[in-house]
Amino acid sequence: MEKKKFYITTPIYYPSAKLHIGHTYCTVAADTMARYKRLCGYDVMFLTGTDEHGQKIENIAKEKGVTPIEFLDNIVKGEKGILDLWKLMNISNDRFIRTTDDYHCKSIQKIFKKMYDKGDIYKGSYKGKYCTPCESFWTESQLVDGKCPDCGREVHDAEEEAYFFRLSKYAEPVRKLLEETDFLKPASRVNEMVNNFIKPGLEDLCVSRTSFSWGIPVDFDPGHVVYVWVDALFNYMTALGYLNDKYDDCDKYWPADVHFVGKEIVRFHSIIWPAMLMSMELPLPKHVYGHGWLVINGSKMSKSKGNVVDPYILAEHFGVDALRFFLLRTFPFGTDGNFSNELLINTINIDLANNLGNLVSRTCAMVEKYFGGTLPAEKEFDTADDDLIGLASTLRDKYEAEMENYQFQNALEEVFKVINRANKYIDETMPWALAKDEGKKPRLAAVMYNLLETVRICTTLLSPFIPESAEKIFDYIGACDGCRVWEKANVWGSLSQTVSVKKGENLFPRIDAEKALAELEAIAKEQKKEALPELETEPLLSENVDFDTFCKSDLRAVKIKACEAVKKSDKLLKFTLDDGTGKDRTILSGIHKYYEPEQLVGKTAVAILNLPPRKMMGHESCGMLISAVHTEKGEEKLHLLLVDDAIPAGAKLC
Repeated sequence: MEKKKFYITTPIYYPSAKLHIGHTYCTVAADTMARYKRLCGYDVMFLTGTDEHGQKIENIAKEKGVTPIEFLDNIVKGEKGILDLWKLMNISNDRFIRTTDDYHCKSIQKIFKKMYDKGDIYKGSYKGKYCTPCESFWTESQLVDGKCPDCGREVHDAEEEAYFFRLSKYAEPVRKLLEETDFLKPASRVNEMVNNFIKPGLEDLCVSRTSFSWGIPVDFDPGHVVYVWVDALFNYMTALGYLNDKYDDCDKYWPADVHFVGKEIVRFHSIIWPAMLMSMELPLPKHVYGHGWLVINGSKMSKSKGNVVDPYILAEHFGVDALRFFLLRTFPFGTDGNFSNELLINTINIDLANNLGNLVSRTCAMVEKYFGGTLPAEKEFDTADDDLIGLASTLRDKYEAEMENYQFQNALEEVFKVINRANKYIDETMPWALAKDEGKKPRLAAVMYNLLETVRICTTLLSPFIPESAEKIFDYIGACDGCRVWEKANVWGSLSQTVSVKKGENLFPRIDAEKALAELEAIAKEQKKEALPELETEPLLSENVDFDTFCKSDLRAVKIKACEAVKKSDKLLKFTLDDGTGKDRTILSGIHKYYEPEQLVGKTAVAILNLPPRKMMGHESCGMLISAVHTEKGEEKLHLLLVDDAIPAGAKLC
């Protein structure tokens, strides 16, 4: 019997030079769904990739002095690039597409021509607002406070010859698709699309550009390049071989079962994408699922906002599986999730360390302690076991219902109800007390078997979320290959009655929250410093000073005769200076953070001498020493202006 097919995609990602945990959220969710479907016996195609054309990339490459493809190759294939990140997060994608791939580019040219020949693409002139970071066109009415409604950044006026797609032609069928079917999920996204975009009137979409060149050329009009969202959306089909000979999987996997996309690009996937497929007379994907963002203090993660969370650092500190688990356990998939390191640590400690990890380690340790690692065949089961057995036996159906609706958090909640019940079962049955009575060994063996079998079922259902850890747990509890499958996840008693266990490493050690948070805070500070410009200086003053006013400043060379710290001040140094008059002059300067007194004695500095005296910490300061100040990697630096010691005290600077 041929396997059922399941095709799932993530959006193709813009190749960002700074990847953050938000980039992994959608892909981890899609990977978990793909692993779940494979577990269920489906023939799965899981696609991800990178969106590599557009003005934004052309501009960045130009700034860096490299070609666009050189910039992109480094971001995609370089150290800690997108491919490295997917490997780190154990992403099991079957295919990876780059929109610069030659086969894709050729397909897009054919697609564009087909829509043009049909009359759904026509030539005109574009005049309106354009957001370069989002590669999005907007009307004046769609702007929010005059800015891009998606990213909140400035838009600019754009006017150029362009081709347009007759999006308005498909407004009614797209509206019906959204309102009369479950094409777009969750349902909360439907009203947003219909009310904000379709009801005000869909305008035809600009689908070519002439103001830059980094894109797929319109082959019948070479001055134009294809708009990136036409290029990007059709990747879901070109990656299967549509209008190219690279692959031959379109008939097998299309239409897609679901596109997982961030909420900021739901408009493109739920309005523009089905309209273009209708134009091409192609089947529509079954579902588009628009998930929320990972946010920090209510704000979307963004390099420009300085709130990027590095997945490499989190994975190093807490483990990849723990990180994967946290992303889908903590936030409902579909709404925004407010990320914090405290929440991450708390989730790991409670669910993985205290509940799952504790159940596995305690159970295996007791089997080893009481039975030498192998359960005897003789067991005595009891009605006290029924509640746990009933929960574990019916878990798969509850879990499946939530997974089929992409409710990962709810699916995990069902699993952890059973895990928590198993931990409570240990307290109720008190294996340590049973072990003291030789006559109760059969009852003790039954208790241990019930715990191991519960762990087996729960681990099977957790395997899409924590794949590496699940395999280790299966090994610890002695589960054979035939016990690790979906078909056995609702069959109680599948584990061998004489199973042997082995005690392994603690998979999820409890985290010292205070220590971990301090380490992460130190790393975050260092990252912020690294992200700052190498050197910052104060901007030049725009106000002019006339020459006569400048000449009134009496700048002189002074010899530092003595220098000492001022008591009760951690900033002030007291200088005794030879200013050439024969009398000592005292000046106080707040530079103790940068210099120790003994460093400066005997040096020649520069001071303004004709400032009015002022009291500081009980001392009179007569003048001001001159210093230079700048900021380096976010840290203020100060240098006292020192001159050649051959210059005599009192020499005037001019």
